[in-house]
Amino acid sequence: MSKASVLIAGCGDIGSRLATQLLNKGWQVYGLRRSIERLPAGVTGIAGDLFSEQCPAQWPTGQIDYVVYSAAATDHDEAGYQAAYVDGLTHTLAWLKQNGQQPKRLLFVSSSGVYGQKNGEWVDEMSPAQATSYSGRIMLEAERVALKSGIPASTVRLTGIYGPGREWMLGQVRKGYRVAVDPPLYGNRIHADDAAGLLAFLLDADLQGKTLDDCYIGVDNDPAPLAEVVGWLRERLGVTTWAEEASVRRAGSKRCSNARAKALGWEPRYPSYREGYGEILSK
Repeated sequence: MSKASVLIAGCGDIGSRLATQLLNKGWQVYGLRRSIERLPAGVTGIAGDLFSEQCPAQWPTGQIDYVVYSAAATDHDEAGYQAAYVDGLTHTLAWLKQNGQQPKRLLFVSSSGVYGQKNGEWVDEMSPAQATSYSGRIMLEAERVALKSGIPASTVRLTGIYGPGREWMLGQVRKGYRVAVDPPLYGNRIHADDAAGLLAFLLDADLQGKTLDDCYIGVDNDPAPLAEVVGWLRERLGVTTWAEEASVRRAGSKRCSNARAKALGWEPRYPSYREGYGEILSK
């Protein structure tokens, strides 16, 4: 017998990593995406378009214990974000209702971009989320849709995801990427496997009857200054030149805390950028 069933709506990179972890624990996993041939072996595919109001033909008819909404914007503009996060989630909730399904919990994969802090402050789930960007504002709107859905819900605000296939920073460092040293520009990271691992951990915790909060930040233990990360990577990559530009600025600088997730018992497999990038560079 399956331990529990979960539908991952928007089963891309993080969703597929989550699916693999849950399959290994005996879960029944449904994965909804446009091209289901790219789903991990063992996932029951649902070919569907989150941007459409039409319920996918392969939508499961039985009980769905959990839903994880993990979509990604196809177009990185205001309309693209609205379609991916607000409209897509609204459609998914309508399909559940249409099929008489009442999951035990909904996890909505959000972003630390909902926070507008930029002066190196420590940020946790109780910090004001006052995004100034359209992406952050729309993500907050989608969070509200999740929390008012009538299904017990938790939002999971992931920070900068990196890992195999997500190596933007490595590419930039190879080009001589430089960031301001003073004041330090703090960056927040989570390895892709840890992002999926946190979602799996929260699902397991709920299944075991633990009380979940309505929001968690997904981040490693070390929100380090970007200049430190760049310096560490330059040394290991053997980069000795700098880009011609005097400095590459970033808009934000904050330090996200994972204390709430850790208090529940979660620990990242990659506690800092050193372990995560170290593994990538060793292959």
